[in-house]
Amino acid sequence: MPLIYGHRGARGEAPENTLASFQKALDAGVTRVELDLHLSADQQLMVIHDPGLKRTTGRRGKVAQHLAADLMQLDARLGLPGWPDSCPIPSLEQLFSHFPQFEHYQLEVKSGSERQSRIVLNAVQALVDRFELQDKVVLTSSSRTLLKCAKASDFALPTGLVEEYGLLDPIKAAQRYACHYLILNWKLCTPQRLRQAQQAGLHVSVWTVNEPQRLRQLADMGVDSLITDYPLRAMQLLHSNA
Repeated sequence: MPLIYGHRGARGEAPENTLASFQKALDAGVTRVELDLHLSADQQLMVIHDPGLKRTTGRRGKVAQHLAADLMQLDARLGLPGWPDSCPIPSLEQLFSHFPQFEHYQLEVKSGSERQSRIVLNAVQALVDRFELQDKVVLTSSSRTLLKCAKASDFALPTGLVEEYGLLDPIKAAQRYACHYLILNWKLCTPQRLRQAQQAGLHVSVWTVNEPQRLRQLADMGVDSLITDYPLRAMQLLHSNA
């Protein structure tokens, strides 16, 4: 049975990338989560998907324009309409501190420039070392720049290529950057590609898988892990078929 990762915590059940969302995943018995990172103005790692604040907080501006302390005062519950309680944007430090129960994190970095990439790599490594999570983290990105920097700097943590479109061979790209994981859009996950990736030693993680039929299909195909907005539903479904 594939491992289950909660997407941005439990995005379908609580406001994404907030402590409430990660708690929902834990409540479902899911101890693996995928989340997104952006740098604040003072170069702290913030758990938020978009570079801008509008969609989840209603505020204008970009994450990179605000200090971490100010970002952590913003209410990010707009990601799930109707949620009754305030849900501040968490920092990665806060998330690690709050949830020692998690067994594994996919940290997806939304990063561009070489300079940014180096700052992110150093910041992630420092937090992982501080919380002793060396065996519990993979750093993932669709940014070739970031993955190239990680390889060139002998970054100590495993890395993963996030591939949404598959315009070029994702397996070759993952190998080029010495990745351990290949994170595929579910539409790109064919039996042949899965087999080739696993034969190349890659852990294949597939996103975002919410429909019961698709969950079963990909599980039967033999993917290593599934990323879902509804971790409770996925656990119930796959355990009932086990």
